[in-house]
Amino acid sequence: MLAPLLKANGAAFARIREFHPELTSFRRDLHAHPELGFEEIYTSGRVRQALEICGVDEIHTGIGKTGVVGLIHGKQKSGRMIGLRADMDALPMTEHGTVAWKSVKPGLMHGCGHDGHTTMLTGAARYLAETRNFAGTAVLIFQPGEEGFAGAKAMIEDGLFERFPIEAAYAMHNWPAMRPGEIGVNPGPMMAAADRITITITGKGGHGAHAYLTVDPVLVAGHIITAVQSIVSRNVKPVDSAVISLCALQAGDVHAMSVIPGEATLVGTVRSFNPQVQEMIERRLQELCSGIAQSFGATAYVHYERIYPATINSPAEAKFAADVAASLVGEDHVKRSMEPSMGAEDFSFMLQAKPGAYLRLGQGEANGIGACFLHNSRYDFNDDVLPLGSALLASLVEQALPVR
Repeated sequence: MLAPLLKANGAAFARIREFHPELTSFRRDLHAHPELGFEEIYTSGRVRQALEICGVDEIHTGIGKTGVVGLIHGKQKSGRMIGLRADMDALPMTEHGTVAWKSVKPGLMHGCGHDGHTTMLTGAARYLAETRNFAGTAVLIFQPGEEGFAGAKAMIEDGLFERFPIEAAYAMHNWPAMRPGEIGVNPGPMMAAADRITITITGKGGHGAHAYLTVDPVLVAGHIITAVQSIVSRNVKPVDSAVISLCALQAGDVHAMSVIPGEATLVGTVRSFNPQVQEMIERRLQELCSGIAQSFGATAYVHYERIYPATINSPAEAKFAADVAASLVGEDHVKRSMEPSMGAEDFSFMLQAKPGAYLRLGQGEANGIGACFLHNSRYDFNDDVLPLGSALLASLVEQALPVR
């Protein structure tokens, strides 16, 4: 363990460190058995088993298909509820690491650390169920399908907040670019909105040697790829942030060198924080693509899908979370104005419904394999930070619901 972790304060951290080996074993078991969104049968079963062993008061399953919610009542009643959320799903990617707990499922891996997030919440559950040093109820939300399936939205639509009317929600994500023991938060944007764009260009196919008889959709696609970059550089204010990335082009057949196809498709993503910027980009994409295609005698249709909204922390809850973090690791190890990421996160749906905060937990290098960023085929969660993450989650409850 590195120095910042050794300096962590509080009864929660001290107690959770005592069962650190058990948390590590649990995390590595989840890592070896990854599951995609809404298919987390093994994972949710292991979570339920862990919560039962911990003595959690109520366990509710099947919320948002495979979601699990546990309730722990404090030593004092207050009617207040605080929600803690962890995501459970893995990614459709092949693991190239060599750890002993490597995925046993070909083409699936925990490449984003959700196995660690789930484990930290079970660690917090064990501590909170043992001590119950709070007034009210801790609501532990184990969410399915964060990786593109909008599992948070599914749980909300399944009555999550009607059944468990929390006053605030908190979640965290490991961050390899931060050192172990560092915790980051921002009183505003943390993650961008993620939109999907599909641009279908229709021209007129024909022989590559007689291109003058065709309307080449590949040529149109090339002009669109270049032109859409002007939206960010010329239509978005410099003080705002946005990214437009066209990541895939499908047209024709690689085995038919002399056949100009009749259609081409571009697929990409738009990232932004401001709803007005989001709306402007959608409008400009429609105008630009249609105009370019028309100038070549082709047509272009833009299908714009809003997948995840931006993850925006509420200022009061972000400050509170930073204060709790500082009580554990010291002010020097807390970043209160964390730079937002252009990545996306479906905890955003919960923050649209409830006040709350999304934090980053530094993890640096993991288990002797070096520092790999998220979604890397050699990534692994750093087990050293499990006690700190669990203690942070538990402390959010204890300090939000103090015993009088």
